[in-house]
Amino acid sequence: MKKIMISGGKPLFGEVTISGAKNAAVAIIPAAILVNGPCRIENIPKVSDTTVQLEILRELGAKVKLVDDTTVEVDCRTLINQRAPYALTQKVRASYYYLGALLGRYHQAEVAMPGGCNFGSVRPIDQHVKGFEALGAQIDIRNGIIYAKAAGGLSGAGVYLDVVSVGATINIMLAATLAPGLTVVENAAKEPHIVDVANFLNSMGADIMGAGTDVIKVRGVESLYGGTYSIIPDQIEAGTYMAAVTGAGGSLMVKNVIPKHLDCITAKLEEMGAVIEEFDDAVLVSRHGPLNKVNIKTLPYPGFPTDMQPQISTVLCLAQGTSIITDSVWDNRYRYVDELRRMGAQIQVDGKVGIIEGVGCLTGAPIRACDLRAGAAMVIAGLIAHGVTEIEEVYHIERGYEAIVEKLSRVGADIRYVEVPEPESVTKAQ
Repeated sequence: MKKIMISGGKPLFGEVTISGAKNAAVAIIPAAILVNGPCRIENIPKVSDTTVQLEILRELGAKVKLVDDTTVEVDCRTLINQRAPYALTQKVRASYYYLGALLGRYHQAEVAMPGGCNFGSVRPIDQHVKGFEALGAQIDIRNGIIYAKAAGGLSGAGVYLDVVSVGATINIMLAATLAPGLTVVENAAKEPHIVDVANFLNSMGADIMGAGTDVIKVRGVESLYGGTYSIIPDQIEAGTYMAAVTGAGGSLMVKNVIPKHLDCITAKLEEMGAVIEEFDDAVLVSRHGPLNKVNIKTLPYPGFPTDMQPQISTVLCLAQGTSIITDSVWDNRYRYVDELRRMGAQIQVDGKVGIIEGVGCLTGAPIRACDLRAGAAMVIAGLIAHGVTEIEEVYHIERGYEAIVEKLSRVGADIRYVEVPEPESVTKAQ
């Protein structure tokens, strides 16, 4: 069993290079199904979620060639079925993008209910289903499998999303790309990776307008052709390292970023006491003085991202005074709080609101990563704590952070992987 060990209390100095956006990559890989020819996708982050998405593509019959660690060539003209493998789709929530892609290309799809981080019943796919049905598909969910079929093909339609949903916005966009007529998605999500997926499709011949606004228009085209596309940098990975140096102190040049995508994160970190200087494709983040309390409410982009809430909440454990965090996007985001309490944090949670009383310091303890972003928060907690922190269930972290241990080691963190024997009960069960 692999764990991460951190000896905390050391400031970070140097530079870190941000990988491609995980949330864009896990949608762009299935989107390749819509392309009638080979396409080359560059700047793919080397994380387990993208590895699983590529493996699903192979299982469906696509030709997938790894050019290097971050570049893949995909040819989906050899697909032999429209049934995504159950075991793989259970591993990653973004497997639901195979629904939109397969439905758009072949007018039928079978995909298991998605896995990934478990935030309970607050992450339904009803808005996805609403969009597919508006385009002419019939959706049936039986025994954990989503069956989608459009016997007469899909056609453009108007779709109003009842709630702002990143996944539904992308999935409807995928399904509509080859559907004759005009599809208009209103109340669409605006996240940078939605724009990236639209740009990928447009670079292959799609006709998508308005991505990044709350109204997206997709005019169906006959087919997409091959090409080359490079994925944008990861906004959340960048924000995580920015939060880490804000908490641990020091000075860190965060390279390969789009500073505009970080505005909402930058604003709060500066309010907390960080000094941030922007360059064309990098930000220099430093913090040498005390940490200040802040109040944060997570919102859909361009608001403060829910995916940064655990990381910044962890840093606020050391801030002077009381900070109030309201996560208006997801329930159950605060499961990591019990782990921080083991380290001496004073946090009270009431529904979607977290109240953080700043303490003098955190102390190292055995903790676990209970989901992807909570796992990143646990790494930050280890960096800012006194003593040794031991993090279990690190596979959650590896879903979305490429080489996080290596990157932090290079900027002064005392962090490493260790292998420990499986607990006896687990060994016997196997």
